[in-house]
Amino acid sequence: MEFIVILITASSMEEGEKIASSLVEHHMVACVNIVPSVKSVFFWEGKTARESEVLLIVKSRKVLLSKIVDLVKKIHSYKVPEIIALPVIGGSEEYLKWVEESTS
Repeated sequence: MEFIVILITASSMEEGEKIASSLVEHHMVACVNIVPSVKSVFFWEGKTARESEVLLIVKSRKVLLSKIVDLVKKIHSYKVPEIIALPVIGGSEEYLKWVEESTS
């Protein structure tokens, strides 16, 4: 079983909660942590931008990634939302079993 952590930024707490709830309710993810008030500095449309955002830390399985990306893109306000997945190389067996059961 391949587990992943997905990082998604959102424009506000309300948008982050909407995305998180939708992912959990569709059983695509086991858990989403919403980290308030991150400052993002990035290059966009020819200039350096600075925005206050929230960061979603999402736990799921690699097999569900394309469905997660599709759902997030449908409800996200950004033209190009940040959705990046990182492999989980290990962890608590009980927690990973729960992730698997929650997303099956």
